[in-house]
Amino acid sequence: MTLTAAYGLLAHGLIFGAFAALLPLGEFRPRVGLAATTIALIGGIAPALHGVFGPPSPTLLLLALLQLANRTPSPLTWPIARGLLLFAPWFYLPALGAGGFDPYALGYQPWPLLAALAPVAAVLYWKRQTQWLGILAVDLASYAAGIHANLWDALFDPLLLLLAFGLGCRQAYIAFRLRQLTAKTGS
Repeated sequence: MTLTAAYGLLAHGLIFGAFAALLPLGEFRPRVGLAATTIALIGGIAPALHGVFGPPSPTLLLLALLQLANRTPSPLTWPIARGLLLFAPWFYLPALGAGGFDPYALGYQPWPLLAALAPVAAVLYWKRQTQWLGILAVDLASYAAGIHANLWDALFDPLLLLLAFGLGCRQAYIAFRLRQLTAKTGS
């Protein structure tokens, strides 16, 4: 088994456990998350996810680990999720052939991308966003270790975008409910 395959299987097991830990089970959430991780690894869920999605980004893995460790609030807030969702069409559509430029190809020769990440890291440091700075460091380390052949794959993946979309749906639902409540109390 290669390093990438081992990473992918373990990461998908932990991500599945983190999703299970989102269930409103009170004090049993951490135990359910660990049990779901074990079931995902033994029961074939993690290999199926790895087969469909490939190895997940370390960003998603670290967010899942923070969820399993019951660290709240999550560093993935709505403004960050919105930024990911706004970036996704500008990245994925050209990468899929819509246009003459493929931004995904930049991840194979990443020096310009790494140069663009330096000011991002400086801003994260300046704003004391240590969790995101740590996630960026682990992303770069996983790329340097050869787990990901493309730097973009180390930074984000489609599952992370699905998570951001789910966060956006949740935010829209909360805004809808607030409008309903204010309309009831206002009339």
